[in-house]
Amino acid sequence: MPYLDHQEIRFFKENGYLIKRDVLKAELMARARQRMWDNLPPPLVRDKPETWVGPFADPAGDRSSHRRNFVWNYREPGDEDWMVRLLATDPIIWRMVEQLLGVGMIEQPERIRGIYCVLSEGDAPVRPMTCHVDAHPFHLGVVGYIDDVGPKGGGFTVWPESHKTFYYDFTSQYANEQSESYNVHRAEFDKKGGYVDCYGQAGDIVFWHHRIGHSVGHNRSNRIRQAVLYDFKKKDLMVDDPPCENMWRDWPGVMALEKEKS
Repeated sequence: MPYLDHQEIRFFKENGYLIKRDVLKAELMARARQRMWDNLPPPLVRDKPETWVGPFADPAGDRSSHRRNFVWNYREPGDEDWMVRLLATDPIIWRMVEQLLGVGMIEQPERIRGIYCVLSEGDAPVRPMTCHVDAHPFHLGVVGYIDDVGPKGGGFTVWPESHKTFYYDFTSQYANEQSESYNVHRAEFDKKGGYVDCYGQAGDIVFWHHRIGHSVGHNRSNRIRQAVLYDFKKKDLMVDDPPCENMWRDWPGVMALEKEKS
């Protein structure tokens, strides 16, 4: 039985992202939240919400627990089996990814990025939103919320349809080799706005195309935003291939819909 219907795949193709509700397992989310609370970096204190307001005074920590400005990337538990099962190898998520990228074609996950947290901005002036495109080679990203994330609560933010522009702003399909047009188009998307705040509840996930313009949302709530992230890639990923005329060549689930229309 398919976990993504044709309408959802078409939405993903057109917009570059897709939200699915109530996917992650409750017991694993609870374990992830507890792990996060048990390892808060200073000056954060669990029972003192006034300490959850950023920014961090100075960049600190190593790659396993890095904090800068309003973001704490807690990567240390990302290679533990239960964390991988929470997101990357969850059976429902895996089936949906295989629908898009092909059965038996996905590289086996060894770790996820980790638990990515966003501090509250409190009463600080609202900052403008700007987008970027990730630099490392992969096909499909997924963000999973392990706690509720309300509107303007630091949710994953996307610029719909920007993947159809940014895909051709690189000299290769998957490597970080930007052409001169990349910064021009990025400035245009920033000026135009039109971004979508992908807020949701604990258990919701957001799929996103690897070339979509995106950003971490600004957290205007009184909570710490808590999310887990992973990047799916196919076993036969050809990093240096130039962009294809049809950007969906490596996506059999999308190509199948195109064939049905013709």
